[in-house]
This record gives sequence, structure tokens and C-alpha cells, in this order.
Amino acid sequence: MILSLIMYHNISILSYINISFYISSALLLTSLLVYTIQSGFFDTISKSFNLAFSKGDKNRKFHEIPGISELITFDNKPLFFYGFVNFLLMLIALAFYYL
Repeated sequence: MILSLIMYHNISILSYINISFYISSALLLTSLLVYTIQSGFFDTISKSFNLAFSKGDKNRKFHEIPGISELITFDNKPLFFYGFVNFLLMLIALAFYYL
């Protein structure tokens, strides 16, 4: 409601739908990004960049470098849950708006 007042200068169902779409999209995309990172998809790329750009340490081995999936220990389930619930509420509001 505060974002609706700041951005649209009023509170309406259309402003709620617009704002909740952006918020739920950001939450869902962030949770999917964290899930992809934790699956190990970017581990080889991050290890390669870390090895290539480490200056002065020539004795460093590739298997000694931790992968980005080991460094990111953020739980993505709450982000996905809140994003999905917000998306469902937005769809209900959208149904009320068009009916």
C-alpha cells in the first residue's frame, strides 16, 4: 500500500496488481537464480575465473578452489513460497478486476 501511494498517489486494485507483479517476479526469479547456483551449474565457471584471476598464487590447484554452490548457503524456499503466494493473490485480484 505504501508503494502504491508513492508510485501512483492512490490506492486501487490496478496499482496493487502492478506492484505485486513486480514484487512476485523479483522474488520468484531470485529464488530460481539461487536454486540454479546451488545446483552447481556455475561451479566450473566460478572456479576457472577464480583460478585465472588469482595473482601471485601459482601453486593453487583447481580442485582446492571452492565452488560457488559451496559458498552460497542461502535457503531459496521462503523466497519461492512468498513469491508464489504473492503471485496467486495478484491473479485473484486480476480476476476481480476483469470480472
